[in-house]
Amino acid sequence: MNSQLPAIAVLGAGSWGTALAILLSSNGAQIRLWSHLQAHADNLQRDHENKEFLPGIPFPGTLHATADLAASLDGVKEVLVAVPSHAFRQVLESARPWIDPSVPLSWATKGLEPESGHLMHHVVSEVLGSQSIAVISGPSFAGEVARGFPTAITIASNDPDHADQLVRYLHSDSFRPYTSDDLIGLEVGGAAKNVMAIAAGIADGLGFGANTRSALITRGLAEIIRFGLALGGKSETLMGLGGLGDLVLTCTDDQSRNRRMGLALARGQTIEQARQEIAQEVEGVMTAREICFEARRLNVDMPITEQTYRVLYEGLSPRQAVQNLQERRHKREVG
Repeated sequence: MNSQLPAIAVLGAGSWGTALAILLSSNGAQIRLWSHLQAHADNLQRDHENKEFLPGIPFPGTLHATADLAASLDGVKEVLVAVPSHAFRQVLESARPWIDPSVPLSWATKGLEPESGHLMHHVVSEVLGSQSIAVISGPSFAGEVARGFPTAITIASNDPDHADQLVRYLHSDSFRPYTSDDLIGLEVGGAAKNVMAIAAGIADGLGFGANTRSALITRGLAEIIRFGLALGGKSETLMGLGGLGDLVLTCTDDQSRNRRMGLALARGQTIEQARQEIAQEVEGVMTAREICFEARRLNVDMPITEQTYRVLYEGLSPRQAVQNLQERRHKREVG
């Protein structure tokens, strides 16, 4: 356990933001956990747990919840953003008057910005300008992190000192961070795996077996690597925790909201029906569109992503999407 850590603002009180806040607070940090809803913040502070998203997991004594954005940012030494990708820019713009440019900023958001298709570090640059930044990503279900299950993730930063600082904040007996300088690769892995998890859910929901799932994960990884390299990421990042590791996690376990979306679509539910049932953000739905459009622009072959997009946005039946993939022209696996 670390002691005498500085105050840290965690912006976003969903399951992942809350889990990271619990981890950081358990390590001794003074945490301001910000929720955009006053009633939610009041409930968190009163109950000393997030009964909506992480019931039964008590808050450490150094975790304070608030809906006052200015107060949450006052005097902190690190700002960690953990909101859905569609809200990322808005939260940064709202927080900008109170974010000291000298204070490092990190995020655990996984996705691309809707409409622009920007990775999150591009959004940070546009809103805040030059900043010491870092992305936190990897195979990590919020509930397991909050319960202290052994977990390993990656921190990518443009500033090695910032990455090392985050390691000190986050490292515990059950949580092991690794560092990298490849923000693009880590962001691509964290975003694109959600699309593949929807596809895996569809395949499993249609009753296909382990052979299908294994093939989908393997070929999905090939797509993600092609896309990441086209954007300037590194293949070794996408073969690591933030790529392959996160992909396997989200494609194989029903804690994944994106996998559950695919299962629901295979059952014949609409996207909205599935969203109501899951009752949390499903990043892969919007990400499928943004990655599909960007891949077309870059002329990157992403057939699984393309078919998943067509199911989500063009009314293609899940079974026909699988058939379309099976009927593709044969090719070499590598090269």
